[in-house]
Amino acid sequence: MFTFAWGYLLLLLPLLWIVQRYFPGQQTNQDAMLRVPFLSRLAALSQSTTTTVLPGNLKQFYALCAWTFLIIACANPQWLGEPQPVHQDGRNIMLAVDLSRSMAIPDLQRGNKLINRLQSVKAVAASFIDKRQGDKLGLILFGSKAYLQTPLTFDRKTVRSMLDDATIGLAGDHTAIGDALGLAVKKFSTENIKSRILILLTDGGNNTGLIDPMEAADLAKQNNIKIYTVGIGASELEISNGFSTQVINPSADLDETLLKNIANKTEGQYFRAEDQTALTTILESINQLEPISSENKTVRPITALFYWPLAAALFFFTLIIFPKLNVKLRR
Repeated sequence: MFTFAWGYLLLLLPLLWIVQRYFPGQQTNQDAMLRVPFLSRLAALSQSTTTTVLPGNLKQFYALCAWTFLIIACANPQWLGEPQPVHQDGRNIMLAVDLSRSMAIPDLQRGNKLINRLQSVKAVAASFIDKRQGDKLGLILFGSKAYLQTPLTFDRKTVRSMLDDATIGLAGDHTAIGDALGLAVKKFSTENIKSRILILLTDGGNNTGLIDPMEAADLAKQNNIKIYTVGIGASELEISNGFSTQVINPSADLDETLLKNIANKTEGQYFRAEDQTALTTILESINQLEPISSENKTVRPITALFYWPLAAALFFFTLIIFPKLNVKLRR
């Protein structure tokens, strides 16, 4: 299909005619010319010198042609080829990471030492993010409030860097799960995408915020968002006071019932991570999700044609500037 990239420039085509029609050049009054006594001598000299001058009408015609082709070239004529489908596979995944004060509890085993929950999440999620080639990733950090740290993007390096920079208490000391879900729904709804997956990593229950978690889950279901919830924290932890050892449950505040209900509502799944190995396994399981094809897009190859009318314009300009060339062409 033939088209112009900047077709509105074609409105300039009659400009040359308008200038000539309504703003003509000053006419020379031949009768007012001075009489030169040695005019006969100048005439004899002119006969001995060969000069080539284009007739006025022909010169105007060439100027009109040059102007027309120049404007056509400026309008950038193009040839659009047949639409070519561009097929893309991938998922759109948002990570919602809890930064409440309880994420500082060092109860997750890594090797021979215990690390806190956020450190474990960062270590495991970094590997998860690195494997998401072809997927769009986003990051929500939440505590007492929820914040969009990184919108959906193919830039995995930025998402990982933003997660590495997250610190406990950055978003407040409490846990607003409902607000995190609501923010994810809002950000997903602004994207014209089909595959929408939210991975919620938390160690507590909803104890603050403006949005009820189950109401947010209902909204997520309406927007075709599948939520995978991950409960983080050991179920047993030995604490020694120097005289005796006491076994406590550091995950007593974890609301597993709520997390299961959220996952079930959106046809997702709930996972329990009691150590770093389990957390790694969980994210690897999510990693095995079948990729969902994104909307098919088409592109049309574009062939530029502006150089043809530009060459024609230069040709007519050349005939005007070098009239001898015009004479030779006419011969």
